[in-house]
Amino acid sequence: MEILKVQDLTKIYGKGTTKVVALDHVSFMVEKGEFVAIVGASGSGKSTLLHLIGGLDKPTSGHVFIDNKDIYQFDDDKLAIFRRRQIGLIYQFYNLIPILNVEENITLPLALDNREVNKEALDNMLNLLGLENRRKHLPNELSGGQQQRTSIGRALITNPTIILADEPTGNLDSKSSEEIVALLKKSNKELKQTIIMITHNMEIAKVADRIIKIEDGKIVKEV
Repeated sequence: MEILKVQDLTKIYGKGTTKVVALDHVSFMVEKGEFVAIVGASGSGKSTLLHLIGGLDKPTSGHVFIDNKDIYQFDDDKLAIFRRRQIGLIYQFYNLIPILNVEENITLPLALDNREVNKEALDNMLNLLGLENRRKHLPNELSGGQQQRTSIGRALITNPTIILADEPTGNLDSKSSEEIVALLKKSNKELKQTIIMITHNMEIAKVADRIIKIEDGKIVKEV
């Protein structure tokens, strides 16, 4: 079942001599439950692509369909609600709230949406993340790997349609990177979570079901 369709997506910054084509007519599809890695060097357009899929920026032209909905047909308010409920974002630098503990950071999307926290689901999530003994710790009391696991929990807790991971291991040592990639794979297999991960690291990308390589704003290879 197709869960994401990117159609002829183009993003241009500037005009004339300052014009930069960040994305150049990119098209691809992702099936529900698929783990896709998008790889490319710095400046290749992969982060721009992820931001457009996540509704964080608007394209110059083209479409993004998530669950058969053209997300850029929404007004700003509806897009914000859709993004909060249907898209889980994992960032390179965690983006945790420093005054909130692990449990509070994970459940923040539910609080923002005025939704009740299912205690059993939260306990299961903390066990999956290996954070059951860190639930009351603040971010500054955690290792980098534990902070990233917390951010993964925050992305997963709403059971989103798609998880978008932006260089999720880029700020971690090799051991923590392996743990985070293994956790993403486990989330994909056990929770049937659809994941799109961008990375510059081909070794990390190999855990995905499919790899899309991007250069100069264009898809140049799919394996």
